Amino acid sequence: MSGIYLNNAATSYPKPDCVKELALKNINALPSGQFRSAGVSDNGDIFLECRRKLALILGVEESERIFFTSGATESLNTLLSGIGVNASEIITTVTEHNSVLRPLYNLPGIKGEPMLLPCDKEGVVSPGHFEDLAKTGRGKVLILNHCSNVNGTVQDAEAFGKIAKKYGLIYIIDASQSAGCMRIDADAWSADAIAFTGHKSLLGLQGSGGYYIRSGIPFVPMKYGGTGRDSEKLRYDGGDYEYETGTQNSLAIAALSEAARFILERGIENIEKRESEIRQYAKKRLSEIKGIFVFPSPEEKSGPVLSFSSEILPPSDISYILQNSYGIVTRSGLMCAPLMHEYIGSGKKGTVRISFSIFQKEEDIDSLCEALKEIHGDNG
Repeated sequence: MSGIYLNNAATSYPKPDCVKELALKNINALPSGQFRSAGVSDNGDIFLECRRKLALILGVEESERIFFTSGATESLNTLLSGIGVNASEIITTVTEHNSVLRPLYNLPGIKGEPMLLPCDKEGVVSPGHFEDLAKTGRGKVLILNHCSNVNGTVQDAEAFGKIAKKYGLIYIIDASQSAGCMRIDADAWSADAIAFTGHKSLLGLQGSGGYYIRSGIPFVPMKYGGTGRDSEKLRYDGGDYEYETGTQNSLAIAALSEAARFILERGIENIEKRESEIRQYAKKRLSEIKGIFVFPSPEEKSGPVLSFSSEILPPSDISYILQNSYGIVTRSGLMCAPLMHEYIGSGKKGTVRISFSIFQKEEDIDSLCEALKEIHGDNG
């Protein structure tokens, strides 16, 4: 039992062969940059191609309103900094990742503290609770984590979007865990912005990602600098901003474009179905092991993430033993989502998390379960 990777919610592995080949092809090609040269592509501008493919995955019409960053953390910081509201005017949830929570508590100029919506023991946030808060008029923005990186619970993004639209709130979705592995229909859900990362279920490289923001949403960029065009312009007036400055990561963007092509050809519905099968299989097998508790999440609304705990050892010890004695990579702790654990009952030590990709096999789960049985002395 060795070389088993079950930490795809952190970063996906392996990458599709076509992504690795395209990345190598671009390393050996002449350097490229947005508005400077097209890069290695059979169809033209890699930036334009990547935006168009991502628009299909994210369910947005305005592909030109997708902007590239180093990942979801930069995207969320940029969005929260640029929309120009105080933290006290922002409604979010206890299921959020620290890439949302820490900017809200620390970004300069964003005053107060956000309004937090609770979740139940399965991690579900009630749209009704959100509406009760939205109708008070205190909120201007809603930020929603679409899929939990702790236990995989998927929120009803469409229901939240209807309420946000009804009360005139700007609606931001964090799709870090869901982009590439489940249906996203941002336009139909009335989303005004969506943040994503390239290296998780989008199957791209680390250091890639971006955000979409609907035209007409007041938004000031967080960074200024060279863009490769309009170099004489020094001052931006009337909201005519540039949102991609400096030298872009063209290698990672080219790889992300190829990964998006792979996902679209494979079919997101097929990816979601396969990962759901693996998740259900893992949940069943883990539930049969004496001393293992699997944290609940709604079967009809869960992504490719599962958390469990042990009666005899803390999560960090379980993960350490699995990796160093069995070669099985998992993740343990709070998963950078500290507030959720109080609500699902996992405590301050968090959980052991396993997370899956389209390439996962049932044999991986069998090996994990055999290892856990040995650790727990379960010889049954």
